[in-house]
Amino acid sequence: MAIDWQKEQQEWQGLHPNIKREVNRFSDNFIMKDGRAFSTETGVDITHIIADGKKTTAEQVRGLQAIDEMSEHQIENGKFMFAFFKQLTTMESRFPSLTKQDSARLMYLGTFTAWKTNRLQTDNGKKHYTKKDIGILVDMSSKRFNEFFRKLENEGIIEEKETGEVYMNQTVFYRGKLRDNDYDVSDLDHTRLFRKTVRDLYAEFKGRRLAQLSVIYSIIPFLNFNYNIVCHNPSETSEDLVEPMGLDELTKILDYSNTTVLKQSLNRIKVDGKPVFGFFENPYDRRKFRIVVNPRVVFAGNNDSLRAIKVLFN
Repeated sequence: MAIDWQKEQQEWQGLHPNIKREVNRFSDNFIMKDGRAFSTETGVDITHIIADGKKTTAEQVRGLQAIDEMSEHQIENGKFMFAFFKQLTTMESRFPSLTKQDSARLMYLGTFTAWKTNRLQTDNGKKHYTKKDIGILVDMSSKRFNEFFRKLENEGIIEEKETGEVYMNQTVFYRGKLRDNDYDVSDLDHTRLFRKTVRDLYAEFKGRRLAQLSVIYSIIPFLNFNYNIVCHNPSETSEDLVEPMGLDELTKILDYSNTTVLKQSLNRIKVDGKPVFGFFENPYDRRKFRIVVNPRVVFAGNNDSLRAIKVLFN
């Protein structure tokens, strides 16, 4: 069937500037494998987007809009790092020596890992962080910071090289394509943790309230990959089969004194004035609530799920 070039051009001219930008970016950043086009940035199959002459069929536009929406979400929230964890296993049991404040600081430090190398450094890569720099970054006294740094080393979370460079363990946080990770993470699950959002929250909560922020990191192993709801079966893909976890259960798991204290802590955590944790009434028992996490902080699902969850926090 012959291509109607005039119609194609009209469709191209009518596209949103963001989508045009993505077309051009994808056109310059893909590889061909077995007759399919894959993005060199994300590894996503973009064959339906890449075509000679920038063809813009309705199917291609829908596909691009979906990818563009996820890209926009990532850009708005500072792009992401992968956070690794064991499903339904608390972070506290994985790193038993860390306090709640330590966990919040670790999550913050993870946002400074370099692409692929995992060296702690500035975003532009022009300066790597030494132990002294990290102490300034987390804003701790020398004595308390040395204790914190020693814990991270003993837990195998970070490693300080003779050159003074400090590296984050790639089984804790990682920036880059998963296939490029030098470590075996086959026994771990992972999710996206958004860097700018975490930094903004750290800036707001550092100090006496820092322990409250650690709940974000602690709750990750119990989040459903698709729906961002705290539950008993995080990998379940069918919404009808997801088993939500009640606040009382989560209180015990996270070792809070009571549900009131935990709920108050969760309610205080906001980003740009919007809640990080949403409480939604259980239709089968209106005295109980289901907990959903704002995808601006952590999210592992797809575009359809992203759209649905974002609505809850608008």
